[in-house]
Amino acid sequence: MASPSTVLVIGATGYIGKFIVPASVKSGYPTFALVRDLNPSDPSKAATLQHFKDLGVTLVQGDLYDHESLVKAIQAVDVVISTVGYAQLTDQTNIIAAIKQVGTIKRFLPSEFGNDVDRVHAVDPAKSVYAKKAEIRRIIEKEGIPFTFVSSNFFAGRFLPNLGQIGVTFPPKDKVTIFGDGNTKAVFVDEEDVANYTIKAIDDPRTLNKILYMRPPKNTISQNELVSIWEKIVGEVFERVYLSEEEVMKRINEVPVPLNIPYSILHSVFIKGDHTNFEIESSFGVETTQLYPDYKYTSVEEYLNKLI
Repeated sequence: MASPSTVLVIGATGYIGKFIVPASVKSGYPTFALVRDLNPSDPSKAATLQHFKDLGVTLVQGDLYDHESLVKAIQAVDVVISTVGYAQLTDQTNIIAAIKQVGTIKRFLPSEFGNDVDRVHAVDPAKSVYAKKAEIRRIIEKEGIPFTFVSSNFFAGRFLPNLGQIGVTFPPKDKVTIFGDGNTKAVFVDEEDVANYTIKAIDDPRTLNKILYMRPPKNTISQNELVSIWEKIVGEVFERVYLSEEEVMKRINEVPVPLNIPYSILHSVFIKGDHTNFEIESSFGVETTQLYPDYKYTSVEEYLNKLI
């Protein structure tokens, strides 16, 4: 039996990286995390690194902007997963250059974890963010690097506790803002499920050079349906304030940066329907619940019940 692939996570202490690393270890993969500072002064980051070490993760000192350290780290593994943040998206060209030099990587998963950036109808500023991710895709394809692009849609932790509201991190008390008519389907995926599905894909030949879509059926719902689920859980009825596309566009144009970013993202998803307005074709993509039907994902209702 072949030994499991070795995995390097770049951006391991970031939002989704903190889920990817434990999922990799728990799935039996020897896991490495690229870290700039092995002894950070930030208590939160130090605690995360200690947790990684307790799990058996190998911490590798290196930097996205230090080519030699990247090459050295990548030489030791089979799979590279990037979970770098928005500000470093275009700098993933440094990872690509190192992967090309090493020449033995079986799979590269760049930092995506959102909309399928090749199938969006977004306006700025979200449009520019998606364009950066799409540019990285094109470079990976041009260089002939084996890849999987992960389209996990909405992180549950960022969009369920506030029912898709902007500027708050908790459920509304009396009224809720609905984008458009509230009937466009969006997809919400628990971060642990995002991580577990991602790790399941790294050695799966069915996901090689494909987009890995996460569309759990119970979690593919409209904003109206989301609010109704919450109303049922708490036993209350909320006033629904509907924002037309024109009103949303006005806010995108008038609200200062960076507050206009979430408005443009919700415009893309709740009004343009960019999570669900296309069919997944086998020529370019595969869907997680079809690939891994035995995996028990967290449903939207189960997630919301945890908030009580």
